[in-house]
Amino acid sequence: MGRSAAAGLVVVAAAIGAAAALLVGAAVGIGEDTTTVVESTVAAPAATSPARASGAAFDPEALYRARAAGVVTIYANLGIEGMAQGSGFVVGRDGVVLTNAHVITNAAEARTNVRGAQAVYVEFADGERIRARVVGWDLFSDVGVIRVSPSDHELAPVPLGTSATVAVGEPVAAIGSPFGKQSSLTVGVVSATGRSIDSLAAGGFAVSNAIQTDAPINRGNSGGPLFDRDGRVIGINAQIESTSGVNEGVGFAIPIDLARRALDQLLRTGRVRYAYIGVSTQDVTPGIAAAFDLGAQRGALVTRVETGSPAAAAGLRGGERTEAFNGLDVTLGGDVVVAIGETEIQGADDVSRLVTTELMPGQTVTFTVLRGKRRVAIPVRLGDRPAR
Repeated sequence: MGRSAAAGLVVVAAAIGAAAALLVGAAVGIGEDTTTVVESTVAAPAATSPARASGAAFDPEALYRARAAGVVTIYANLGIEGMAQGSGFVVGRDGVVLTNAHVITNAAEARTNVRGAQAVYVEFADGERIRARVVGWDLFSDVGVIRVSPSDHELAPVPLGTSATVAVGEPVAAIGSPFGKQSSLTVGVVSATGRSIDSLAAGGFAVSNAIQTDAPINRGNSGGPLFDRDGRVIGINAQIESTSGVNEGVGFAIPIDLARRALDQLLRTGRVRYAYIGVSTQDVTPGIAAAFDLGAQRGALVTRVETGSPAAAAGLRGGERTEAFNGLDVTLGGDVVVAIGETEIQGADDVSRLVTTELMPGQTVTFTVLRGKRRVAIPVRLGDRPAR
């Protein structure tokens, strides 16, 4: 389990039968070469049109009527780890279903030798249960993909929206099967955006841009959709932060833009590739900048450069000493990243987000850094994130 020693908090993977261990190891599952048309044009629930920009009323009842048929309960036989139960949702008429990786693998229990379920079953809102097969999974984004046969049950794909424009305060709805209670609806608001949450992947990587919500999420909700007011999926419910192991109003969803990236690659190649730089960074704030004369109000301090990494090969420099600032340890002496390509860097999360969602292995991108009083442009050829 991921714990905060100071607060006594537990970060829980919200699947039944899958324990709350985070930061487990290894790579991705095996996919297949097929074409899936992901639904993005399904009409919004009638009572919730027009789009959210108009300020239309949030109608959970209409949203549930329009979307519940596309949300499923997933049962996974994990062998010696037992049975796991989570949620998922249909995204293509060819039977593709999105869920969390920790629902269909032993990733929540194992730190090494992550493997897929021996058998997976999908139960629809009408109670009909059919067999599914695992297409693949990505531990970093906690995205799992399974497929059912369209001939076995009528499918009602739900449309995918975008997480890029999600705003704090907007209403959201979660549909899933908490504690096995199928097709349960909970509602709330987006409590925060841009959160960093623990990844299942080994190596200390974090998922950037996670959506925080107070919509109740409990064990069994993992893998289910988080809908915006127009009935479009903006996230995959994945974790809760709790002192008790059950919902206390702090839940997290994997942003759908990241999930879609993983889905596309799993369906095309059977694996998900992420760019790799090989640095650790720390936020630059105006106070830190003024205290240590860093030359930029915002940016990302390079605190460490991994030996043999693309960053090391390019000549990026890590920190050399640590000093205290208002109770914070600040690592100084390294480069301050202020831009990657054409994108300004406001903090450490920006570096992680760009590398995770916008850049690919093999690309060469220019890092603009402050090195002492000099502004330096450093081309970095990105590598593949290592499986650790």
